[in-house]
Amino acid sequence: MYISIIMKTFVLYFYIVLVYRLMGKKEVGKLSIIDLIVSILIAELAAMSIESTDRSIFVSIVPILVLVIIQITLSYISLKSDKFRKFIDGSPTTIIKSGKIKFNEMAKLRYGLDDLITQLREQGIKSIEEVDYAILENNGKLSVFRKTKDYPMPIIVDGKIDFEVLKEIGKDVKWVLNILDEKKLNLTNVYYAFYSKKKTYIIKKDEVI
Repeated sequence: MYISIIMKTFVLYFYIVLVYRLMGKKEVGKLSIIDLIVSILIAELAAMSIESTDRSIFVSIVPILVLVIIQITLSYISLKSDKFRKFIDGSPTTIIKSGKIKFNEMAKLRYGLDDLITQLREQGIKSIEEVDYAILENNGKLSVFRKTKDYPMPIIVDGKIDFEVLKEIGKDVKWVLNILDEKKLNLTNVYYAFYSKKKTYIIKKDEVI
């Protein structure tokens, strides 16, 4: 019996390592909902296989493979479809804008003032007055932009203009299109563009490997 358990553990260990290599490299704190669900299910299936000495190891290997295929497929769809990605993972939420706390957005997320203060303190910020913008990311991490620092503002992400950012920097769509015309580009060619220190920086899709 013990030999069977040891053999199953050995095989499943290397199998799961291979599975996670196929799923791609991601930090634990940056796992999407899909990745988290798949990880939990894989762990449960592996544990059940090791505990059940009378069951074949293939009873767990096959469902794990199916989960990996589902995860890779959904990740690919998320990469191609902005709407699907937002449906699965949600969208980042601005909770401090121009130095003002957006309590209505915090309430929607069930995110308290204590949570905000704690995450600011973790980043060495003692007072909310030091913050210009704070964005709560999909993974729960807080991205903070201080008032005293010039930071890049993303104006185009994956060929789509961020109208909220344009309002914040006092620009409009015509301004963006003029910049693209000067560089002989259109929106579909742009992977990422940001505005920083009164300059615009553009990364084209064919530059992304």
